[in-house]
Formats: sequence, C-alpha cells, structure tokens
Amino acid sequence: MVKTRCEVFSRIVGYLRPVQQWNEGKAAEFEDRKTFDRQLEIKE
Repeated sequence: MVKTRCEVFSRIVGYLRPVQQWNEGKAAEFEDRKTFDRQLEIKE
C-alpha cells in the first residue's frame, strides 16, 4: 500500500480553508469538534 498525503479542508470561519494553514486556536477548535450522523431523525 502506498500512502499519499492529502490536504484536509474545513469551514471554521465561514469559508473553506486548508486545515494546515490555521493558527493554533483554530486547529484546537477543529480537534474539539463533534460529528453527527445526518441520517438521524428527531422523533417526537
């Protein structure tokens, strides 16, 4: 298997930017994020 470096983009300040270009505070905020399954439904 050959490993290939990839660039991760995320939106933290309103527009997409490469994660590697963020300052330490933004990178820490990215690490603290929780992800959710968009398929979950709220049952009343």
